Amino acid sequence: MKEQNRSSAVMQQRNEPADSLDDFRTPPFATRALCQFLTKGPPCETLSDCSVREPSANVGHMAKPLLEYFGAVYASDIHDYGVGYPVRDYLFGPAAHLSKTHWTVANPPFRLAEQFIERACELSTRGVAMLVRTSFLESEGRYERLFSKNPPAYVLQFTERVVMLKSRLVRAGDPDPGNIDPKTGKPRTASTATSYAWLVWFTGPSAQTVTHFRWIKPCRRELERSGDYPEAST
Repeated sequence: MKEQNRSSAVMQQRNEPADSLDDFRTPPFATRALCQFLTKGPPCETLSDCSVREPSANVGHMAKPLLEYFGAVYASDIHDYGVGYPVRDYLFGPAAHLSKTHWTVANPPFRLAEQFIERACELSTRGVAMLVRTSFLESEGRYERLFSKNPPAYVLQFTERVVMLKSRLVRAGDPDPGNIDPKTGKPRTASTATSYAWLVWFTGPSAQTVTHFRWIKPCRRELERSGDYPEAST
């Protein structure tokens, strides 16, 4: 009988139960890669005069780099992760929580990503960007419900892996204290078998009906900053 592939990369795919908070934390460089694309063009967006909502902010690993580019960042989450962000239900909260912003940028729970995109397009006057598993582009049902009616303006595919780990943030290639090799008792290297892409929509007068595909060149080392991985030693 063929032995199951139990490599650390294969075993760290992003699969979550239906009632999970989907607590996978976004390396800040991935958010900077999006902002660099938007500002340096095309489309050459001016973000410094824009507001942005991050409705699944977790502990702030995406919201903080967004603040480097946007004039105002409104971060919240459905769960209190203890960092002071307002607790808001983005999809089903009261109307008072649904004020419009220029942009919405998020790494949404995979099972709710379609609903997040729909809500974000309603509440964003300039654009929406969602970080999703590349496999999100598949599915006949998703094509009928979403992509055939509201295709993104850009699919931005990462050419290097964006390592997202459950409930922790570790730099790619560093020892992952949350993944111990039972044979050696030592941390395995932080890695992932999941690939990611940004999907970008422009809303209002800038809305597009043609999807452009772009690759994001390897940029992690260029876009990482001191202090990006404060949890790595915990």
